[in-house]
Amino acid sequence: MDRDEIYMRKALELAELAARQGEVPVGAIVVKRSTGEIVGRGFNRREYGRSPLTHAEIVAIETASRKLGGWRLIDCELYVTLEPCPMCAGAIINSRIQRVVFGASDPKAGSCGSVVNLFELPYNHKPQLVGGVLKEECADILSRFFRQLRENKKQT
Repeated sequence: MDRDEIYMRKALELAELAARQGEVPVGAIVVKRSTGEIVGRGFNRREYGRSPLTHAEIVAIETASRKLGGWRLIDCELYVTLEPCPMCAGAIINSRIQRVVFGASDPKAGSCGSVVNLFELPYNHKPQLVGGVLKEECADILSRFFRQLRENKKQT
C-alpha cells in the first residue's frame, strides 16, 4: 500500500465516524509532508454544529493551523474522501496547502475538476492535485449513507 492509500484510509475512518453520527460521511486529514505526522483531522459536522462551514476539510485545516501555530500550511498535504467544494477549495488555496489528495469525485459541487477546477485559476497559490485514491471505497460509504437515509424516509 502506498503513502496516499495509507492516509486516505485514515480519512475513511473519519468518514465512518461521521456516518455513525448522522453526518454526511466525509473525512479529511492534514499531514505534515516532511515528517508524515497527521496534524489535523476533521469530518463533516454540519448537522451537529448547524453550520454550513463545518465541512471535513475546514475542520481539518483549522485543527492543523492551531497545532502548527499559524495559518500557512506550506509543508502540508490534505487527504479527503470527497472532492472539495468551492468553499473548501478556497480554504485550501488560502492556507497554502501544497498537495490535495481526494477519493471520490463530486459531480454536483466538486471544485477540483468535476464542476470547475479552482486550482487552475490565477490565484496566488496552486496546490498539486491527485484524485481518485481509493475512489470506490470513498464513493461506497457515501452511497450506503444516502441509501440508508432514503430507506429511513420511506419507513416514516
